[in-house]
Amino acid sequence: MRKTLALLCLLTPGLSLWAQLKTDRLLCENKPNPIGIDAAQPRFSWQLDVEGKKGTAPRDILQTAYELRVAKADAGFSSSSLVWNSGRVSSDQSIHITYAGSPLESGKQYFWQVRVWDNKGHASPWSSTQSWRMGMLQPSDWKAQWIEAGFTEDESLRTPALFRKRFNTNKKLKSAIAFITAHGMYEAYLNGQRIGDAWLTPGWTSYNRRLEYQVYDVTNLLKQGENVIGAMVGDGWYRGGLTWDQRKDIWGKKTGLLVQLEMTYSDGSTENIISDPSWKSSTGPVLYSEIYNGETIDARKEKGGWNASGYDDTQWSGVNAAGTEYQNLVATWNEPVRKHETLKPVNIFTTPAGEQVLDFGQNLVGFVRVRIKGNAGDSIKLYHAEVLDKKGNFYTTNLRSAKQENIYILSGKGTETFEPHFSWQGFRYVHVEGVHGPLTADMFEATALYSDMPVTGTFSCSNPMLNQLQHNIIWGQQGNFLDVPTDCPQRDERLGWTGDAQVFCRTASFNRDVENFFAKWLKDVAADQFASGAVPHVVPNVLGPDEGGSAGWSDVATIAPWTMYLVYGDKKILADQYPSMTAWIRFMDEHSTNHLWNRGGHFGDWLSYYPEGHGERAAITDQYLIAQAFFAYSLQLTIKAAGVLGKSDDVKKYQDLLDQVKAAFLREYVTPGGRMVAATQTAYVLALQFDLLPEDIRAAAADRLVKNIHDYKDHLTTGFLGTPYLCHVLSRYGHTDVAYTLLLQQSYPSWLYPVKMGATTIWERWDGQKTDSTFEDAGMNSFNHYAYGAIGDWMYRVMAGIDTYEDGPGYKKIKIMPHPGGDLTYANADYKTPYGLVSSHWKKDGAAFIEDVVIPANTSAIIYIPGTSDKITEGGTPLSVHTGMNAEPAREPGYTAVEVGSGVYHFEVK
Repeated sequence: MRKTLALLCLLTPGLSLWAQLKTDRLLCENKPNPIGIDAAQPRFSWQLDVEGKKGTAPRDILQTAYELRVAKADAGFSSSSLVWNSGRVSSDQSIHITYAGSPLESGKQYFWQVRVWDNKGHASPWSSTQSWRMGMLQPSDWKAQWIEAGFTEDESLRTPALFRKRFNTNKKLKSAIAFITAHGMYEAYLNGQRIGDAWLTPGWTSYNRRLEYQVYDVTNLLKQGENVIGAMVGDGWYRGGLTWDQRKDIWGKKTGLLVQLEMTYSDGSTENIISDPSWKSSTGPVLYSEIYNGETIDARKEKGGWNASGYDDTQWSGVNAAGTEYQNLVATWNEPVRKHETLKPVNIFTTPAGEQVLDFGQNLVGFVRVRIKGNAGDSIKLYHAEVLDKKGNFYTTNLRSAKQENIYILSGKGTETFEPHFSWQGFRYVHVEGVHGPLTADMFEATALYSDMPVTGTFSCSNPMLNQLQHNIIWGQQGNFLDVPTDCPQRDERLGWTGDAQVFCRTASFNRDVENFFAKWLKDVAADQFASGAVPHVVPNVLGPDEGGSAGWSDVATIAPWTMYLVYGDKKILADQYPSMTAWIRFMDEHSTNHLWNRGGHFGDWLSYYPEGHGERAAITDQYLIAQAFFAYSLQLTIKAAGVLGKSDDVKKYQDLLDQVKAAFLREYVTPGGRMVAATQTAYVLALQFDLLPEDIRAAAADRLVKNIHDYKDHLTTGFLGTPYLCHVLSRYGHTDVAYTLLLQQSYPSWLYPVKMGATTIWERWDGQKTDSTFEDAGMNSFNHYAYGAIGDWMYRVMAGIDTYEDGPGYKKIKIMPHPGGDLTYANADYKTPYGLVSSHWKKDGAAFIEDVVIPANTSAIIYIPGTSDKITEGGTPLSVHTGMNAEPAREPGYTAVEVGSGVYHFEVK
């Protein structure tokens, strides 16, 4: 009987004995078991997990149906506790399924499960139970009052305030949930324990319109009897100095705190502890804390146990009630900033100028944690820098007015530990003053801070310099994705520049899951958008009412939402941002004459190649040519968004406008012979990337682009706006060899020149540090600036070949088309899509080309193999006789295309 069953299994691979269907990576609003969701109809996502014999993934697995159920109690999914059961829904949709049950209640916890069916006749068991907790759905749900410190503040120091409140609990507790936010940055505590592991809360938003609150389950921190809840609040972005002008009090003149602790007892009764006039306030050891300048902590002023019971607060001041404004409060949408990598010094040395310096070997964003012994009153000073100068001395001129200085004053009580609370630095090197005796590595540890976005992509290849470039892209992204996408993390700027964000957002989406990160930030883009439709240069807008409307910067309003839709398949982000998209279109149209946008100030192709001496070879592209090109591109994306959202009237309206905008571009910027009047690389790149030229002259235009590159001795000359598309255009028009030549170029200007110079992040300028080790203009010379890292998108989507089709967004329909070239012998890319892992690994093995591909369940793919079908095998079987795999010549010359479902594939080209 056992032999018969084994034979049956061999003949029937679809049997459940061979493949078990399960669900994995269950998410609510793109997060596992989130707490504090203020969406009235949350959305659910999951992945199919199908495991066959010996861990292999069976091929061609598709979901055919699902069933979701949601309950309001954790005792089970009985009919009395259910608030929604979808029933069996015939659908292959497994991401962003919208809740459609009874109305959800503020602050309540809900539990959910899903089960699915596939096209092989399998049914999964119910998934493990997942949960989420609602946030506040209405302003009336808030009972707390805003409070401000009652003591007289030192206006020069603006010392962070401490707040505390004692209360008693005498019943058995079932749950305790804290809702907290602040005007400023806060750290909260309960019975001496830090609440949560997030940093720089409540994050940075357009505070007057959108102030995020955080929600914490603090049940395990409470105890019977006396409890104490406390918080420290610093200036942060709310009223701290921002921009190169050190503008203060942008959103308010006083810091404040809002706390609502909701306790539910086992007997069903509830009690709220809220911020109100019964709280007390004082100052503590943190004397000064500013984002740009750093933090000063005097341990002699520590109020030991201030945030726990048993502390005498009779000498503390009261607090001032500061109103009940809740209209701008929103739940936290994105992942918080958290601590990540820790690094020890790789070298400790004395510079020629006599400075004691730590080298952490990596330009990072965060701070240095110090563990040290000393005398009471000893002052330990830490200064931070990205680079050393030509002589090997500590270099901070490029920080402009930002001090990046942390000062720790010792209490003299044994080994003391210090780290800043509301400030961070961008640095590789740290100059230390005030330590008696030699510096040792065990005294110092650098900690990286950035938004806790899940890692999704990895890339490697046979070229070590390209691997270092990828390393630099990742570290540049991490350090500058600090709740908002900042331009730089070190000087007196650190702002959410819209142009930088739009050129890099697709690259960012490969390395990390940035769906929530950009969804949150784009809400502030819309919130800060001017009535005219112009988008501010930076978001949140701290530059003023007249700083916006620049081409390529304001276009973030259309480019980023479409990119997020394409990568994550989420229509909601298009729906949410559509009014912002159309408002930006309106601005450009209203500022055009005969559909030609040739007015206003623009940044142009920022930091394009401009050699010393300002000779003929400078590559300056007409700013209005760029503006017209982006006008057309934003129209194209808005048309696509309108189509996805079913807005057919808008599709027609904007298509008519696009036709006129493209016609105006041709009249103004293209000669009758097909030449660009501005013969720069960026001019040709934008015209070709955005399909602004008639099809019959595009190939000739691409050839002129190649000639321009050769004229510059195979170097790029593009700036912020041309660089992201340069290699894409070259590959699209059959010049991948030239794209590789540019990518592998090691002399200035190129991507690998900074790598050759020892960079560990992406630089703001192509030549931030010159070959003689002198520097570019210190007024604008960041060594951690991700924009030029946008080349990563080409490396992932073209070199390695992982992409998604527009008619199957979110990698529901996958394109695998690697482009080998240069001196590379292999390239590997792995990417965690919303449906699961997709991989594209290729290598050259002697005369053979090998392509290994993984396609996740519930998706399909078209795989392109470089070669003719008669020379290709899959799994050792020639494609010509391969059953279930239809191979045909691709439209792209030199490739064979095969349509496949999920599975693991091994192609060889002899």
